[in-house]
Amino acid sequence: MTNEGPIDDVPIGSEGIRLGQFLKFAGLLDSGGEVKEAIADGDVTVNGEVDRRRGRQLQLGDVVTFEGRSVRVCP
Repeated sequence: MTNEGPIDDVPIGSEGIRLGQFLKFAGLLDSGGEVKEAIADGDVTVNGEVDRRRGRQLQLGDVVTFEGRSVRVCP
């Protein structure tokens, strides 16, 4: 896994969140349309691997990266 920068912790206040929701919640993308396009284009990675499922259930500790910015799912 390549790290292009620091990883920011983003508390979600629960046990899990879907990838599409988390991208907006963490401020990586602004709209559902942007999320759909970025994921479909393979621009989003989860724990270093491209994931094209908006509905993927993220777990605490997962690291999501988009355009060189990485954020970790925290409680």
